[in-house]
Amino acid sequence: MDDEGAVARAGGRLPGDPVPDPGLGLGAQVRPVPPPGPPPRRRTAYGRAFVHALPVLLIVVAILYDIFTPRYFTAGPLYTAAPLIAAPLYSRRGTALTGAAVVVSVIGLQIGKGVIHYVDSLTELITIATVAVLAVLVNGMVRRSSERLVSVREIAEAAQRAVLPEPAERIGGFEIAVCYEAAQADAFIGGDLYAVQDSARGVRLIVGDVRGKGMGAVAAVAVVIGAFREAAEQEATLEAVAQRLERALAREGTRRDGLDAFEGFTTAVLAELPHGDGTVRIVNRGHPPPLLLYADGTLDTLPARESALPLGMGDLGVWPDRAEEADFPGGATLLLYTDGLTEARDAGGEFYDPQTRLACRVFRHPATLLEALADDVRRHSGGGMADDMALLAVRRPRRGEHDHCDET
Repeated sequence: MDDEGAVARAGGRLPGDPVPDPGLGLGAQVRPVPPPGPPPRRRTAYGRAFVHALPVLLIVVAILYDIFTPRYFTAGPLYTAAPLIAAPLYSRRGTALTGAAVVVSVIGLQIGKGVIHYVDSLTELITIATVAVLAVLVNGMVRRSSERLVSVREIAEAAQRAVLPEPAERIGGFEIAVCYEAAQADAFIGGDLYAVQDSARGVRLIVGDVRGKGMGAVAAVAVVIGAFREAAEQEATLEAVAQRLERALAREGTRRDGLDAFEGFTTAVLAELPHGDGTVRIVNRGHPPPLLLYADGTLDTLPARESALPLGMGDLGVWPDRAEEADFPGGATLLLYTDGLTEARDAGGEFYDPQTRLACRVFRHPATLLEALADDVRRHSGGGMADDMALLAVRRPRRGEHDHCDET
């Protein structure tokens, strides 16, 4: 790929991306470009502070209303709202103090107006006191729900670490980085997967996407990753690794009921990086093609020359796996991803195109690449992902490159 063609396809640099130093044209000389746009917003912090102070403001407004209005006017709705708003925001003590402040304020104002002995005033006082007590009970329920949510999040994080452990930053001489973005809020793991395994024949990688959602997809992820780690250690070829995964999913399919027993499959791309060899071997089973980003900012797509069915669909036909080989020079980065990246849409319905957005980009570390890419996808989609997204980047250091040099 020539530089002019890459520049013509460039979609612009992402915020914070390093650019080559134009002085001498040395690739190692970079300087960060500050992100465009306004400074960090404080609107969210101000909004939270206002909401937190709202119960106190309601009490103050209600007192002023009762003081400066005729005797038979009442601010009962404001008094009632204050402890109810405090219930999900404050501690139990804070909610109780808010309710007590409301009741004391109403009693004092009714005595001052001389209406405390009226039936309407007594009814209003009883109503407000009842709401204050209920607010304390609601606060207890909210606190218990929050504690359960924290527990669930901790369990989800533990499950992610067990099923999708984050690989080391350096494996077999390669620099590694991963990123997982779940489409569902507060979810940590779904049907996307990645794994890295060093072996006698090189570093072997997999990125895949299991059909379906929920615990069934998570179970399939565990099966694929477990089979991959074992096969990557034992099998002599990448094609044999793919066949082991096929058999593992076939066995898993016999244990499932309903639709998953017939239509369960996993798209996946497997890669092998031989030790001391500037090449990469790819087996693609119905998955988006990897991207190869070179040190000069150009990039290549590594599409499969022959189509192949996803893993788990071997009963529909027999297509022998054939690993395809490509050059993987020093300084280049291999990017594997799931379709959550390419299916992210903007407000106009336009899909995210990583090839266009990454053209003419220079990244000094795979973690920097994934961080910038994930941020750009969130901006493109407005923060709402339609599908889970898994990213895995591997960089081959240049010969003689220091292990601990400064990266941007």
